[in-house]
Amino acid sequence: MRVRLYVISAWSIIDPLYFFFTRLHYLEQTKKNDTIFRVRLTRYKGRLVVLSDGTMIKKNDVLVKIHLHNARLLKELQSIDTDFKKAMLLYKKVKESLPHLALYIQRHKNKGEIKGIIGITMLTKGCERLGFESYTISSPTYKWFKKLALYPIYLLSMSKLPPKGKKRPSPKYVFMSKESLYEKSELNKSG
Repeated sequence: MRVRLYVISAWSIIDPLYFFFTRLHYLEQTKKNDTIFRVRLTRYKGRLVVLSDGTMIKKNDVLVKIHLHNARLLKELQSIDTDFKKAMLLYKKVKESLPHLALYIQRHKNKGEIKGIIGITMLTKGCERLGFESYTISSPTYKWFKKLALYPIYLLSMSKLPPKGKKRPSPKYVFMSKESLYEKSELNKSG
């Protein structure tokens, strides 16, 4: 437990550097609506993906890449005693952040180019209920790299370490089209 706190404290110190070097931006926030996302525009480099609403995501399409603010989130999760309650808090924070993400896209100077949003996560349970669609990462090298990068976050978020021999989850892409995001967030699509 003490090691976990040290790691989270160290992460909080390193996080501003990570934020700077990954060119992330915060979404507009108010004291009432504190978002959990940090974002940046990216050009998609994976294989063709066709979302359930017919949106085609092709190589070099512009997407908003979402990153959870893990340093802050892990601090908040430390006081919660079960993985179920942790999952519910994460679900709630993502759901509350989606309208802010929609507003970010709607106000962005390149909103016409943006096809949707993309993230990479090992925590895919509940993604569909939020409106995301998950897809396997096709590049074995990139998948291995993301697994290496995300596994420490996964371990730190757990109430207990997983039993030996339990299969580790694999990172996956999660997508949502801009139109689906607008619908979920009840924003006017033409705005």
